[in-house]
Order: sequence, then C-alpha cells, then structure tokens
Amino acid sequence: MSTIVGVGLFVRKVRTASGATAVQIVSKERGVRRIVEHIGSAHTDDELAALLEVADTKIHAGQLAFDLNSLSPAKVSSIPEVAGSQSRVLWEVLDNAYRDLGFDQVGTETFKQLVLARIVEPTSKADTIRVLADLGVRSPSLRTIWRTLNRSIAEDWRSQLAAAAFAHVTADGALSIVMYDVTTLYFEAENEDRLRKVGMSKERRVDPQILIGLLVDPTGFPLEVHAFAGNRGETTTLLPVLNGFRERHGRADVVVVADAGMLSAANLNALEEAGFDFIVGSRTGSAPSDLADHYDRVGNFFADGATVETTREMGTGQAKRTRRVVWHYSRARERRDNITLNKQIERAQDIAEGRRPPKKDRFVSSAPDPA
Repeated sequence: MSTIVGVGLFVRKVRTASGATAVQIVSKERGVRRIVEHIGSAHTDDELAALLEVADTKIHAGQLAFDLNSLSPAKVSSIPEVAGSQSRVLWEVLDNAYRDLGFDQVGTETFKQLVLARIVEPTSKADTIRVLADLGVRSPSLRTIWRTLNRSIAEDWRSQLAAAAFAHVTADGALSIVMYDVTTLYFEAENEDRLRKVGMSKERRVDPQILIGLLVDPTGFPLEVHAFAGNRGETTTLLPVLNGFRERHGRADVVVVADAGMLSAANLNALEEAGFDFIVGSRTGSAPSDLADHYDRVGNFFADGATVETTREMGTGQAKRTRRVVWHYSRARERRDNITLNKQIERAQDIAEGRRPPKKDRFVSSAPDPA
C-alpha cells in the first residue's frame, strides 16, 4: 500500500452520480484544492468506513498518536479546542487592495466577497460559498448572491467600478495612452444563446464562446471590460469600447494602441472620424510591399534597431486613405522568427516524408500523389 504524508492533506467524501460515495485524499494550497489520490467508491456504510480508514492510514502513516486516554480528566479538559480557522493575512491583503482602488464605494459587502473569492479560486457562484468558508469568512446565501448580481446589473456597478479604476490610474497625472486587446472565452455548452455563439476560435474550437474586450493603461491596469457575442468580428469591438470610455470620462485625447487584429481600413477610418489617434501593429507579411521602395534604393540590409518610415494606401473609393507606417528592425526578433519558421518547415517535411502523422499542424495540407 502506498503511503502519503504531508501537511494540508484531508479526506473528502463526494456523492457520485450513481449514488455511491467516493473517498478521496485532497490537498489544499493557497485556497486551491487538488485530488492527490482516489481511494475508492463505497455503496454501503461498511465499505465507506473501510475506505475512510484506509485514507486516514495513508495520511497519518508513521505518525505517533497522542494518547489522550493516559491523561487525567483535568489535563484533558485543559487542552485547547480549535473552534475555527481563517486565512486572515490573505483576506486582509485582498480587502486592503480592494479598498485602496476605491472599489469598496461600489456595491455591497456580498459583491466584494464574490470578487475576492474569485481571485482566490475561480469557481461557480454556488461553490463560492465553500471558498469563503475555507477562508474563514462568513459567506452569504446563494439567494443573496443571485440578488446581488441582479442588482449589480440594474444599478450599473460596472460603470462605477470603471470610474474608480480611472480615478486610481489618473491620481498622479492625466492618461495619454490606452491599450486594447480581445480574447475569447469558450463554454462547454451544446446550445448557443444570445451571447454565447460559435465564432472564429484561435484554438479551433466549435464550442459557443464570447468575446472579451479589455482596455488598459500603459502598465496593464484594467480600465474597461466589455463582453460581446462570440460570433462578432474582433475589429468591430474597438470603437464601442472607446466610445464607452469617452462617455464615461469625457476623454477622447488619448492614443489607442492595438495589435494587428484591429488593422482594417474601415476600423481605422472610424477611429479617425470619432476623434481618436491610434498606433496599430502591422503583420510582418506586409513588409515586402511597404518597403519595396526602400529595397530598390538601398537593398534589404538593416542595422539592428533601424527604423524606416513609409506610407500605405488603405481602403477603396472615397474611403481610401494614406497612412503613415513605421517599420522597426530587431535582429533578435528575426532570429527568433527564423527558428519558428524552420521548425514549421521541419514539421511539414516530416509529414510529407511519412515520419510524422498529420494531426492539427497549421499550414499543412495533404495532396494526392501525382504518380
């Protein structure tokens, strides 16, 4: 029989879908639970008692028991009893940070508990009650949690939290640059709804998903968080987020920094017409056309750290505009890109020559043998 010895281990009983009771040895570190060993599943009280004894033996193997029976009644009564525990330092650090950001002026105590508990252990709203109990914090009922969430929408606590975040960022001076990016969150759900939709997935998933747009300051501190339907184009999310930011704070004199995913002629035209300046990343695949004149004049040699400015025509018809493009050369970046490219070529060659089965390799397709 294997032996497990460690601090923070305990035995957990879990009711299974078949009606049996599973016995597990579980560890807990920094509020996160992990199953160390599954002892077995019991269908009767006798089986459960046996499994619990096995689990207890594994945890306390080699440890000497403190014989209370040898003590006098007076000494036994003087042994202190643990009435409860609390992760006081962790909770106080989170609570102080929440207050320093000014978030304590928004919402209720229950809302704060939901936010902080999710930082400790992201889980369901119902299981948040268990997380708070593990932290030694008196938790609200599930009914109170649902009422709090409904109230947060009705009273638009999101806008109030955004205002507090903005006040924190601008406490030492005005904000001149904001950065924007988009990510996707998928759900293991069979059916779509008005928000969770099947859309373009960077992980090639076909599960319903949502888009999350995040606006941050130059240090990465969040200013605005917005959710969009999963089948929406990423480029169409930028302007609504910036307009919401301007309406909330009356600010349009900021430079928006975004990656190449936001690079579309229509998107950039809309930003200009809305009064926003921007810096948008460009894909390296555009370099040959952007730098054609430079190559003709001086060749393709670049000193490390060199910068070349050029222009690019974007859009069609009346929407066509000339944009300034700045290219910066980094020798270290080229070296890294070449390593990545060579690995992709090696994988493709291995597949073509039968040394590697084709699975989910990008940019590799199979064609029938011409012979």
